[in-house]
Amino acid sequence: AFFCLLLCVPWGSSCPPSCQCTERAGAKAVLCSSRHLEEIPKDIPKDAVFLKLDANSITRIPSNAFRHLSHLEELDLSRNAIEKIDRAAFKGVAAGLRTLDLSSNRIRSIPKEALLALNAKLRLANNPWHCECALQEVLWEARLDPDSVQDITCHTAPREEYVGKPLLQVLDAGVNFCSVRQRTMDVAMFITMFGWFTMVIVYVICYVRHNREDTCKHVDYLKSLPSTQGHAETTSTAL
Repeated sequence: AFFCLLLCVPWGSSCPPSCQCTERAGAKAVLCSSRHLEEIPKDIPKDAVFLKLDANSITRIPSNAFRHLSHLEELDLSRNAIEKIDRAAFKGVAAGLRTLDLSSNRIRSIPKEALLALNAKLRLANNPWHCECALQEVLWEARLDPDSVQDITCHTAPREEYVGKPLLQVLDAGVNFCSVRQRTMDVAMFITMFGWFTMVIVYVICYVRHNREDTCKHVDYLKSLPSTQGHAETTSTAL
């Protein structure tokens, strides 16, 4: 009976020591909630379908953190201290992931490439967001949970009047952060081109002046040649 029990429970050696591995609706679930974790466990079972890492102290989601979890459908990372998410953080789980909870963290910005490849329903509420073009594109293109989208609030923004307001409300008022960024890039490009143009003009002026000075010296030298020759002839006659 003991050996039968071991065979029937395939989790023992693969379950992270700080987590509990069980079944939920016939699927593998890994429960690591409130375990004081500071990083994502490395030994999560490959056939995990549900993964709860909420209420920990995780600060970063590195690239390929869940790449080996091809069966993962629900991922809960809420109520952590996440500040940085790498571009390839969710690579490998994009196709099957149905729910991703990143609410109640310390996320100010996120690479849009990390989220736009997902088909999952996203929860991004209660983070200190910096409202910018990338976040606007996420709001427009990603599948956000409609129950939490109103709680995506601008903690910082290019203009003080947007701070403290829901991002959706700001965008509904006609604000376009992407056009602001484009104008900023255009101004920067214009200033750069003007700087290069000024340098070229200065170089040309210096070059012309330098050549003019050389030409004047050469002309003066040529003018001095006849008088020198005449002085030599006068001296010869006197002798």
